[in-house]
Amino acid sequence: MENKIPESIILAIGLILLGSMIKGGIKIFSERDRVVSVKGLSEMEVPANRVIWPLPFKEVGNDLLVLYDELKAKNEAIVAFLKKNGINDNEISISAPQVIDMEADRYRSVPSPYRYNITSVITVMSDNVELVRRLMSEQGELLQKGIAVGGDEYQYNVQYLFTKLNDIKPQMIEEATKNARIAAEKFARDSNSKLGKIKSANQGQITISDRDANTPYIKNIRVVSTIDYYLKD
Repeated sequence: MENKIPESIILAIGLILLGSMIKGGIKIFSERDRVVSVKGLSEMEVPANRVIWPLPFKEVGNDLLVLYDELKAKNEAIVAFLKKNGINDNEISISAPQVIDMEADRYRSVPSPYRYNITSVITVMSDNVELVRRLMSEQGELLQKGIAVGGDEYQYNVQYLFTKLNDIKPQMIEEATKNARIAAEKFARDSNSKLGKIKSANQGQITISDRDANTPYIKNIRVVSTIDYYLKD
């Protein structure tokens, strides 16, 4: 006579196995719901490696031909000054002059003694930041030639740039990630848990700003990484 396992026993075993699987699944699901989100910061100060230096000057008068001749002579004097002090031709650009006809300005309430106001801008863009900074303090030579370089307008501000972010970004991201993990491990210890695998990671925002208002040629670079970790018992 063949031994047959009663169907009730098979059903009971099946229910036990199913219950165990469901319990394990609930536990795993519960653990996956426990997540800590942390941020890691990396900061670095670097010198600017490129400078954009506008040299604007103005001429006023009533005779356009005379004004253009004066503009041309002063442009040549400025370029000669720059080249004499180590600025190359490919680092110098001369913009077309901007001419304002004062008589055509209908919003001017006070009449001007001069009809024309002309602005000329010579721009230096160089990777030799220290040289350009030195020349900025030596503009007295141009003043002696009757050339008053300068302007209060925002578009004529000197700009200092840092263009080598890709050279330092990998190490900064690595440091930010390590700092994020340190914060996550501390949180796990404080909550009597253990740190699990990474659920998601976001490199975050990279910002480049002036260190302060007085030293715009020194840049502060910040990298913030946001990482979500699973927590487990």
